[in-house]
Amino acid sequence: MAIDNKDKHLQWLRIFLLASIISTAIHYTDNYVFIADYPQPDWITLPSIYISWIVLTGIGILGYWLYQQDKFWLAYSCLSIYSLTGLSSVAHYFYGSISQFSLKMHFFIWTDWLTGFSILGFTLWSTFLAKSWLRKSNAEPNEQS
Repeated sequence: MAIDNKDKHLQWLRIFLLASIISTAIHYTDNYVFIADYPQPDWITLPSIYISWIVLTGIGILGYWLYQQDKFWLAYSCLSIYSLTGLSSVAHYFYGSISQFSLKMHFFIWTDWLTGFSILGFTLWSTFLAKSWLRKSNAEPNEQS
């Protein structure tokens, strides 16, 4: 049985989302445990680290569910917001020089960025190239016949 486009798209989104959740969980946990070692603004506190991860990850999971339900525009909004979980990690570099970060910190920051970029890239691809949202609007009139 062939996998249709929606299943392929969901499979890629699931891979990107799972990679991002794992990457950000590791990085945010490391940031939480070693908060004094990370150059960052004063408003980053222990509660802000875990609360932001929980909220943003929930938004990402909601985005996946909405995509599954063919509610594409809401899904795209949620997934774009969720992508900031990883993309924003490079903001650490605004608060310290490159040498202030350990190799581990650089690795976590860039894997977060890469996975965040993959979520945003998927969202843009699905919106503008695959045009998944058209599948729903084109299918609706046929369903009524």
